[in-house]
Amino acid sequence: MRRGTDQRKVQTDDDGFREELFLRGKQEQVQNPHEELGRMRQRGDRKMTTLKGRIIYKGNASGEVLKTNQAISFYGGVNGDTGVVEQEGHELKGQCIAGKILVFPEGKGSTVGSYVLYRLKKNGKAPLGMITKTCETIVAVGCIIGEIPCLDKIEIEQLKTGMKISMDCEKGTVKMK
Repeated sequence: MRRGTDQRKVQTDDDGFREELFLRGKQEQVQNPHEELGRMRQRGDRKMTTLKGRIIYKGNASGEVLKTNQAISFYGGVNGDTGVVEQEGHELKGQCIAGKILVFPEGKGSTVGSYVLYRLKKNGKAPLGMITKTCETIVAVGCIIGEIPCLDKIEIEQLKTGMKISMDCEKGTVKMK
């Protein structure tokens, strides 16, 4: 592929991962765009990465990621008054989900978990948004009744605690800065 100073190449894989590749300077031959993306990341040239998913509940959110690789039970696992994770043995135990974009693989537990999410929102202790790999019914209903922006079918491996991201639940995208 030939690329010039102001040209852009968008890479998309089967999971909906999009990466905008900007090549600057003189024209160069790019044999493997994925290797070039890796080199650009190491140099700090990456502009913005966009992940695409399915919209569970509308809205937009921008903020800091709080991520876990473990499923979350909102009923009995998260305090509805404080937003603090209380689930024994959970990697987020003791951390507050309020004001964060909560990233996790899936929910688990009782259907009462939906009402815990609603309670968190009413108490001002809800996450700004939620991103899951697989959004099951409990989390979906909780986000809908609590009006919490939510996306699923996102490759959460790309997201890390502390990252600043923006969710656009009208387009189904997550932009990593």
